Parts: sequence; C-alpha cells; structure tokens
Amino acid sequence: MKLAFSTLGVPGLPLTDVLRLATTHGYHGVELRAHPEEPVHPGIGLAERADAVAEFKAAGVEVLGLAGYARVAAPGEDEPVVEEIHRLLDLARDLGAGFVRVFPGAASDQSSEEADATAARRLGTAAEYAGDLDVRILLETHDSHRTGADAIRVLGPVGHRQVGSLWDVMHTWLGGEQPSETYAALGPHLGYVQVKDIASAEDTTPVALGAGVLPLAECVEVLSRHGWDGWLCWEYEKRWYETAAPLEELLGTGREHLARLLNDSA
Repeated sequence: MKLAFSTLGVPGLPLTDVLRLATTHGYHGVELRAHPEEPVHPGIGLAERADAVAEFKAAGVEVLGLAGYARVAAPGEDEPVVEEIHRLLDLARDLGAGFVRVFPGAASDQSSEEADATAARRLGTAAEYAGDLDVRILLETHDSHRTGADAIRVLGPVGHRQVGSLWDVMHTWLGGEQPSETYAALGPHLGYVQVKDIASAEDTTPVALGAGVLPLAECVEVLSRHGWDGWLCWEYEKRWYETAAPLEELLGTGREHLARLLNDSA
C-alpha cells in the first residue's frame, strides 16, 4: 500500500511547503483539499494547474485525489451538483489525479429512499464524463451515509466502474460498523482509504495515529488479508480543530506507525 496525507491537515499551506513535508517524511502522495481557501481548487486557471503539475513532478510525489465538497444526495436540482462534479473532474484530469471525493450530504428531512435515489441518479449522470477523463468519483462514508452499508445503497444502483467508494475509517466506526463489515460492503468499489485517529467517540479532536481509539490495525489487517493494495491517506482535520497539534510535527511518526501496521499485517 502507498501512503499519502491530506492538505486538510495543513490548511492554506503553499504547494512548495506541502511537497517538502511529503518528501521529508516519505509520503508517496498528497490528497488536495479542493476549496477556495487552498492553493489548488477548480477556480484556478490553466497556467496555475500546469505549475502545480510541474511542482509535483519535480518532487516525485503523486496527486492522489481531490477532496471536493459536492453533496450528491442533497435536496434541489441535479444540474448544479453535476456541474460541480464536472469542474472537479476537469481539475483532476489537468493535475493527473485519479480520484475526486464527493459527500452524500442528504438533509435530515429526506427519506433514505429519496436520498439514495438522488445520489445514484447524479453519480450515474456524472459517471460518463468521469469515464471520458479517466477519473473515478468516490462517495465518502460521511454524514448521512457514514457506513459501508449506507454507501452501497447508492453505489449498487449506479453500477458504474467510474463511481466508487472512499472509506473514512472514523465515520464507519462511529456508525457502529466493524472493519470487516465495511470491507465486505465496499471492497469491490474501494478507491482509497482515509485513516485518522481521534480522542474518543464523544471528542473527535484529531490525535496522532495510534494515540486514539480508532481500529486502524484492524482496518489495515482486513485490507491486507484481502490483498488490497491501494492508498492509505491520513486525513488530519486540523482545519476544524484549532487546538489540535500541528500536523507537521506528527507526519514522521505517523508514517512510521502506518509502516508498522503494514509490516505486522503482511
């Protein structure tokens, strides 16, 4: 498995510094948070995109994917949501990224049937364009669809190879799902896995990998046992927790912890 980290952990940091951290601490790739607060987002022009590609190439680091914010199950018209996904896909194509992350984002007053159908319809529509660009759209286990069992209700009806899943280990755990259950639901659809650690179920403040309560060893063991050989991406949610320790101080020991888990599960 290859290791990456998300720029959500270093909000607003210039790409030069992000890539310095990646190369210094031995990460193979970076997930870019595709938000206007960040250096890279769908609003940047072709020259800026080309510059970003050159920086990643010079550093020998991959752009794993783009963490977008489209909410595919949200109420409203389909067209704005599909267009938002298309813009993310265009940016991913230009950067050489293989994946685009989207959220479920159903409203509390939607029925699960309506939310599932809305998400499946929009993802199915966007899938053809994603295929043309050779980029996969990944539905993250998050918010209204936090478990693998929730996500597969959407992914099953879509049934398109360009639409898959992004397993966020925190949300599936908070949803009461065991790693083996999540993999059983999402394995055939899995794009990559977001690892993290938190203080407790009641306090989701990010902590160093291995210092919290999430079943990271079990997740890695399940993936290894099934021969899965994709990406583990550390999403350290510093952007939302100002008191959390700086990610820069944790990247080295975090990579070492993941390397130990991989070695133990080999």
